[in-house]
Amino acid sequence: MSVGSFLQLVFATLLAAAPADAIELHTERSLYRNIVVYDDDGLRCMKFGRHAAGRQTCMSLADRDRLVFDYTRMMMAALYLNPSPERVLIIGLGGGTLPGALQKILPAARIDAVEIDPAVVRVAGKYFGFAPGRQTTVFEEDGRVFVKRMQKQQIRYDLVLLDAFDHEYIPEHLLTREFLLEVRSILAPGGVLAANTFATSRLYHFESATYHSAFGDFYRLKSSNRVILVRAGGLPDGDELARNAGILEARLVPFGVGREWLLPLIGVESGWPPGTRVLTDQYSPSNLLNVSN
Repeated sequence: MSVGSFLQLVFATLLAAAPADAIELHTERSLYRNIVVYDDDGLRCMKFGRHAAGRQTCMSLADRDRLVFDYTRMMMAALYLNPSPERVLIIGLGGGTLPGALQKILPAARIDAVEIDPAVVRVAGKYFGFAPGRQTTVFEEDGRVFVKRMQKQQIRYDLVLLDAFDHEYIPEHLLTREFLLEVRSILAPGGVLAANTFATSRLYHFESATYHSAFGDFYRLKSSNRVILVRAGGLPDGDELARNAGILEARLVPFGVGREWLLPLIGVESGWPPGTRVLTDQYSPSNLLNVSN
């Protein structure tokens, strides 16, 4: 099985396909992907590829603030590690769910959102109502290129969210130790990184070993996806998480996020096999899977 076929199979098993009776609103072939927007069962969703099973974004038409996917709610746990970030970076826009929510939760924060595909930016605005606020800037470029530029400019972020996917999985150049070290270099003291990954994948242990090589111990939350959390300077203990959860509760509940659900999901990741290879720019997921097959 080829690498692409394998990752497509993984993606299909994790996320439900668009139902046959969904109302299709928009299709577009951009420079990077096929984009499909459809309404179904009270949700408006975006997927990449007409025949792809995965959904990049879904929004409730009845309650547009409510975060539909578990992973988006789990990403909010990053605020338990730093409840008042002043500068935020989001790599991967989709329908604008994460920056849209954070604009309301953190109205004083400066938010930079990076999306490689201009067509996705247009679709997010037209079909999902995403509008950058006064403190939000959208950059249409590759996320790693953007991070490298911030390195050179010595810009630091209090919170970085990695949520960049194509129709198969996370782009390979955003999975490697070199990239994670670049991200680490733009974290402010006490800065937090949250990364959306798959909970079930042949890359799971390799990703764990790679994040640990770059950051040391990290928290993880698992549902249908895994969210990885790290903090510059070390992880907070349970008491600090609980205090911050209490501070944030009133702001997060309107988005469908509550501490009684979220706090028990947070645990230190451990248990990958000794000697698990670290993903690097030279030893990429494609090389790994080609060897494994």
